[in-house]
Amino acid sequence: MAGRSEPVAGADDANGANAVGADTGGAGTDAEGAESGAGGAPRRRRVWRWVGGGCAVLLLAAAGGGWWAYSSLDGNIKGVDIGKALGDDRPRKAPSALGATNLLVLGSDSRAGDNAALDGGAVSGARSDTALVVHVSENRTKAVAVSIPRDTLVDRPACAKPDGGETAPATRVMFNSVYGTGGAPCVVKTVEQMSGVRIDHFMEIDFAGFKDLVDDLGGVTVEVREPIRDTKGGFTLEPGTHRLDGTDSLKFVRTRYGYRDGSDLGRIGLQQQFLMALLREVQRQDLLGSPAKTFRIAASLTKSLTTDSELASLPALVDFGRSMRGIDPVAMDTIMLPVSYDKADPNRVVPAEPQAGTLWKAIREDAPIPESARKSPAAAR
Repeated sequence: MAGRSEPVAGADDANGANAVGADTGGAGTDAEGAESGAGGAPRRRRVWRWVGGGCAVLLLAAAGGGWWAYSSLDGNIKGVDIGKALGDDRPRKAPSALGATNLLVLGSDSRAGDNAALDGGAVSGARSDTALVVHVSENRTKAVAVSIPRDTLVDRPACAKPDGGETAPATRVMFNSVYGTGGAPCVVKTVEQMSGVRIDHFMEIDFAGFKDLVDDLGGVTVEVREPIRDTKGGFTLEPGTHRLDGTDSLKFVRTRYGYRDGSDLGRIGLQQQFLMALLREVQRQDLLGSPAKTFRIAASLTKSLTTDSELASLPALVDFGRSMRGIDPVAMDTIMLPVSYDKADPNRVVPAEPQAGTLWKAIREDAPIPESARKSPAAAR
């Protein structure tokens, strides 16, 4: 990457897609602010380069520190046997999608202990504030990520408890409450039930844990185009460029009530913007030139990571990343699950039909996503 000038999130997006204030819906645009037309292709290309390059630098440079460093990082990664937890009553893959891979990425958030102060102390327990179903095609040349809004009302199936027994099924519960009830396996089971998509792997990233990652990087730069005035959490950002430390970064991705109409759909855009800025910061820094710093960053990253048991090691994660190298960056697609506001509770959303059904069907069959499946009625409010 030429030069050492400070990057600004959204600075190289002519349509403002990567800045706060970008539209979160409409034909040809996903609800998280990423353009899906020709203008979005360069950005998607950069995203995949940041993800691949950033992870490779962290893992390879840290592993170069010796066996102690390798074993320490490898031991940080937590694994969950979702196959054992879910049993055999799961969706089967269509013949056309047998070689495709479906990955559920969760951003979990606990407000317990010291973290409660970052949200005004008004929220308790753990939740999955971010959920992405990432579908990688059988030929490893295309990928699509479907974001599920946390406020989506879903039917939760019966789930196995870690300590034995089973949780009762429930109807019309908030999607992000499923994690607190039955953990990551229950979220996987709920997603499989609502979509009919077989989930092969999952990754969970602890939001509170990435606070240390941001501080180890020396902060992350974001550009704010619309004011954020969250009186509930006490977090305020005026329009302009800001360098956020770990604490403020966590507040930024949690912000909801002080931004736009206070709905979860706006927060989805903030979280995606921050992820792009974080990956850009990882790429900007010369991590290979500082093994000690690289190890600190990799330690923070792996401490925040939980995966299914098949991916719960550094070699497995590296192999998984290498299997994605054939993906055409231009084909990377990011979509929000089409939703509409619930008629009984306008503060909640429900999957919009037939758009949501069409979207899930395309993923199940490893087929192109129709334009009709990209339109979210709620995002147009």
